[in-house]
Amino acid sequence: MDKDKEQHRHSDYRNPKQEQLDEYRHQNTGPGKKMTDENGKKISNDEQTLRAGRRGPTLLQDFHFYKKQTHFNRERIPEKVVHARGFGAYGEFETYKSLKHLTKMHFLQEAGCKTPTFVRFSNFIGSKGSKDTAIDIRGFATKFYTQEGNYDMLALQFPVFILADAMKFMDVTHAAKPNPKTHVPQATTAHDSFWDYVANNQESAHMVMWLMSMRGRPRSWRMMEGWPINTFRFINDEGKQTFVRFKWIPRLGVHSLLLDEANIIGGVDPDYHRHDLIDAIEKGAYPEYDLGVQLIEEEKQFAYDFDILDDTKLWPEEVIPVEKVGKLTLNRLVDNFFAEEEQSVFDPGNLIPGIDFTNDPVLQGRAIAYRDTELYRQHSANIEDIPVNKPLAPKNYNLRDSYQRHRIDVDKVNYHNNSLAGNTPSEASWEEGGYVHYPQKVDGHVTREVPSDSFKDFFSQARFFWNSLSPVEKQDLVDTFIFHLGSVESEFVRQQNIEMWANVDHGMATKIAEAIGVHPPKESHVPVTGSSPAISQANTPHYAYTQKVGILIGDGFNCDEVRYVTDLFEQQGVFFDVVSETLNPAVASDGTKIKVNETFTTTYPVLYDSLYVVGGEAKNQGKFNQEILHFVNEAYRRYKPIGVATGASFYIQATEQNNLAGVIFAEDNPDFGEDFISAIAQQRFWNRT
Repeated sequence: MDKDKEQHRHSDYRNPKQEQLDEYRHQNTGPGKKMTDENGKKISNDEQTLRAGRRGPTLLQDFHFYKKQTHFNRERIPEKVVHARGFGAYGEFETYKSLKHLTKMHFLQEAGCKTPTFVRFSNFIGSKGSKDTAIDIRGFATKFYTQEGNYDMLALQFPVFILADAMKFMDVTHAAKPNPKTHVPQATTAHDSFWDYVANNQESAHMVMWLMSMRGRPRSWRMMEGWPINTFRFINDEGKQTFVRFKWIPRLGVHSLLLDEANIIGGVDPDYHRHDLIDAIEKGAYPEYDLGVQLIEEEKQFAYDFDILDDTKLWPEEVIPVEKVGKLTLNRLVDNFFAEEEQSVFDPGNLIPGIDFTNDPVLQGRAIAYRDTELYRQHSANIEDIPVNKPLAPKNYNLRDSYQRHRIDVDKVNYHNNSLAGNTPSEASWEEGGYVHYPQKVDGHVTREVPSDSFKDFFSQARFFWNSLSPVEKQDLVDTFIFHLGSVESEFVRQQNIEMWANVDHGMATKIAEAIGVHPPKESHVPVTGSSPAISQANTPHYAYTQKVGILIGDGFNCDEVRYVTDLFEQQGVFFDVVSETLNPAVASDGTKIKVNETFTTTYPVLYDSLYVVGGEAKNQGKFNQEILHFVNEAYRRYKPIGVATGASFYIQATEQNNLAGVIFAEDNPDFGEDFISAIAQQRFWNRT
C-alpha cells in the first residue's frame, strides 16, 4: 500500500461523523478488564447457574442468569420486509464543482466540499440469512451527513422500477417472496407466483428485462451502478426548480457473474459480496463511484416520448446526458454489524433544503413506507438517536419520549407557539436554511387515473433495452429467462409469459418457448429500433485492478518467475490467493518458500476471476494434477483468463475444439507478465471455443 493510500486509510478519523461515533465506541476486552453486568457489577462466575445443592435445581434467585438469558432472548429485532440482507460501509463524498445555479443543497455549493457518508448495499427478496449472489434487485442506499441534516439517497442497480404506483408495493413483494404455504423458494423469483404477477402486471416488463440480464448478477458491489429511480426537483436560492435524476457510476466499470457462477457461489460462499467489499477496504483499494445527474428544465418536462414521473421508464443518456458532479469513496468498515448496519435507517423523506419531491407516484409512496417499516422494526420514534443514524447538524425540537429515549431534554416548555421560552425553538426561513417545499401549482379533480397515457406503454423501453444489448448479453438474458420460467409449474403461466415477452422481441420469446415446453408466441414485438450504448456492459471500463487470481502451485516451482508475476500483481493492485495441496508453505526449487493461504479443499474455482497455473510437485501428485485440471476446466468454460507458467503447459493444450483464447503461456514469451495483466483486465474472452 502506498503512502497516500495509507494516509487516506486513516483520514476518516478526522471525519466529523467518525469523531461523533467515537463517543459510542467501547472496547470490552484487554488487560485488566473485569467482566461486569449491565449495571457495572463485577461478575465472579459466568459459567454455572446457582443451584440448590450440587445436583439440585437452579434457583430462581439467580438474577445473573436471568439477566444474561433474557437479554440474549431479546437480541434480535424484526428483519426488514424487503432489503433484509445488507452490508454497509462508511466513506466520504467530494463535490467536483459548484451546483449553486441548480440547488441550494449545502454540500453541492463548492468544489472540494467533503461530506461524510454511510452506504448500505442490500438484496430485495431474500431473508437476512440468504445469499449475496441471488438474481435480485439490489439496494444502494447512501446517507449524507450534511451540515443541514441527513440526506438519504436510495438507489437500485437498475434505472427503473417494477411498478409505476406505490399501491402495488405489497403485491409485488408478496409475489416475489417465498410461497406462503411452504415458505420456499428462498431468495429467487424462479417460481409461479412471481411470473404470474409479471404476466398480469405488465408494467413490470422493463425492469424484469434488467433483472434477467447480467445486471441482476453483479460481480461486486464495487462494480455495480446505482440509480435512485425516482424523479426529484433541484431548487436553487432563487426558488427555480430543475427536474433531476441521479446515477452512481463505479470507477471499476460494471461487471457481472455468469448465471451458473452466481448460483454456485451462493452455495460455496453466500457472503461473497461482503467478503469482496471487506477485502478491498482492508487492502486500501477503496471502492469509488462518480455521482452523475440528469437534468430536465421545467419547461421541457413534456418534450419526451415518456413521462418523466414514470419510474418504469429510464431517461436515455444519449438524450439526457449524465453530468458527473462528485465522487463517493468507501474507506471504513463498520465496527459492529448490528449496531451500525442492522440499525441503520434510510428514508426518502430525509431531505435538506435544495431538493424536493415531485409528483412521482412511487416516490410519494416511498415517503410513507420506509419510515413506517422502521418504526415497526425498532419499536421507537427515536431511530435518529441511534449513532449510525444520528445527524451531525444540531437538533432542537419539541418531540419527546417514546422507547429508548437517551436524550435528556431539560426545557420546561415543549410546545409551539409559546411565550415562556420566547417562542423557541423558532422556525427558520428559507434564507436562514429552513426547509421549504417547492410551491408547485396543483389543480384538477381527485382521481385514481395514471398521470399520463405514456404510463401505459409497457414495452417500448423494454424493447429499447433489448436492442441495446450485445449478442453475448442477449443470449445470457434468454438463458436466464429459461432458468426462471423453467421452474414455473403452471403451463398456463409459462404460456402467458411467452405471449407477453413477444412484445419485447418475438425471436427471444420463441427461443424461451422452445426451452420451457409451450407454444411459440402469436404476436410480434413493438416497432422500436432505438438503442443506447450506455446500457450494454460491452462498453464498460475494464481493469486488472482488484481482480482476484488463484495461483495454483506445488513444490519445486521457479522462484524467479513466480516472484516476478506476484510482484507485478501487487504493482497493478491485483488480488491473489496461493492455492495448494495443503496450507504448508510451497517450496521453490532453490528452497525459497511461498505462503499458501488456500487449499483445493477450502476454495473453489468459481471464486476467482483468473488463474495463474504454476503446478509443481505434491505428495499425492495424481490428485494434485486432477485438482488443477478441474480449476482450469472450470475457468476455461467461463471465459476467464488463464496464465500458464513455464513447465505447466501440459495442463492446458489446444485441440480442434478449443482455440485457447485468453490463455497466456510464459514459455518462450518475454512479455508474459504484461500479456497476462492485459488478459486479466479483459476479464472474459467471449470468442473462446
